[in-house]
Amino acid sequence: MKYLLTILFFICAWLSSFLTHGSEGVWQAGVASVNITPSYSMWLAGYASREGPSEGKIHDIWAKALALSDEAGNRGVLVTTDLSGISKEVSDKIRDQLQKGLGLERKQILLNSSHTHSGPLLMRPGMHTYTVTPEDLALVTRYTEELTDKIVQMVVKAFENLQTARIYSSNGVTRFQVNRRNNVEATLEQQSELSGPMDHAVPVLKVENMEGDLMAIAFGYACHPTVLNINRFSGDWPGFAQIELERAHPGAVALFFQGAGGDQNPLPRRTIPLARQYGRTIAAAVERVMEEGMEELSSDFQATYREIELDLNTAPTREELEHFCEEVQGYYLRWGKRILGQMDANHTFADSYTYPLQVWRIGQQTLFAMGGEAVVGYAIGLKKIFGHNVFVLGYSNDVMAYIPTATILQEGRYEGATSQFASGMHGTWAYDTEVKIMGNLVDMAKVIGVPIPGNNLLDH
Repeated sequence: MKYLLTILFFICAWLSSFLTHGSEGVWQAGVASVNITPSYSMWLAGYASREGPSEGKIHDIWAKALALSDEAGNRGVLVTTDLSGISKEVSDKIRDQLQKGLGLERKQILLNSSHTHSGPLLMRPGMHTYTVTPEDLALVTRYTEELTDKIVQMVVKAFENLQTARIYSSNGVTRFQVNRRNNVEATLEQQSELSGPMDHAVPVLKVENMEGDLMAIAFGYACHPTVLNINRFSGDWPGFAQIELERAHPGAVALFFQGAGGDQNPLPRRTIPLARQYGRTIAAAVERVMEEGMEELSSDFQATYREIELDLNTAPTREELEHFCEEVQGYYLRWGKRILGQMDANHTFADSYTYPLQVWRIGQQTLFAMGGEAVVGYAIGLKKIFGHNVFVLGYSNDVMAYIPTATILQEGRYEGATSQFASGMHGTWAYDTEVKIMGNLVDMAKVIGVPIPGNNLLDH
């Protein structure tokens, strides 16, 4: 009897320890994916130089979802898509339906696009960039509506697939991104040094069920998927990376999220073998991270979302626009005529744009998500404040334009000025854009308890 009581004592002690400590990393996680390759020929997004609709595919493109729920029942879902970007209008429709159907708030839904330039064109501002016919636009509208329904249904399925799981995170590294503002693509092979800034981090989340089987790999990189410019659907190098990882881990879902790669290009480029090579390079970096060991994340999900007003500079004068239109062609000319037409109609130009920011804390891992084509300077700035292990995502929730730093705004050129022609905006961003974004992200991080390394007096 004495021995039995002793055994029972140790069993109770073990159970108590498990309940208070051993379950700290236990999550509920579910994954789902849906093929979003158009079943019909339609225009691709990304390059204004294209002259017609798609001519088949290199491989299928996908939307994927990773649904999470912590021990307290706090939920979130990461949705990744092999698309150039989702506009605010489409994003709002998806998120409104998910709020109605699943009770999810904006802060709990993160929609990220890979920014492949080989994905289908969605309805968005700046359609003047492409020489599409009314028939082409009808297909774009049809596809956009189909996509919205598919993503909503996929997220619902991901939550239906919830099961007990553990989540791990870490950062890898690889180096095929090149700062396109400070390096010349045509002479790249002759260069012995590259100029930055650049961010070579490969952030990785790994999700396993309680038997240790791999359920999901969510990974990112900050670099344009612009290896390919042919009129065939594909996810470009992120598509090849996901294919490689899912081939190596049958049954697992690989989700790619785009980083702050607005000014980063894969160089050299323009061949399918190069796109496949970069995909394998990223996949190898992810595999190395998973093999070396990753930090297990405690079961605590916190999220915050904020929309801020970013100021826009005023539109050019009529005289300036008329002179501009005399000297340009292509979508620059179409943009100029569009703005002139709006002036003729006494259109009131907005003096700001509503811009989305989001911060997640998955256990010890922090994710910063920004709308638009954020340049790499934002990732570098956030890592200087919060440490190099944070994940920084661009192209999230609304892809409306490039998001330059103050330095790039001052320098001008494509990311700082002329890219606004393609996005359809009447003016450039104001010089306090970076200050507003960074200040709000820091404040949002504080709201959900993200620690700032070295911020304790006793650490010095």
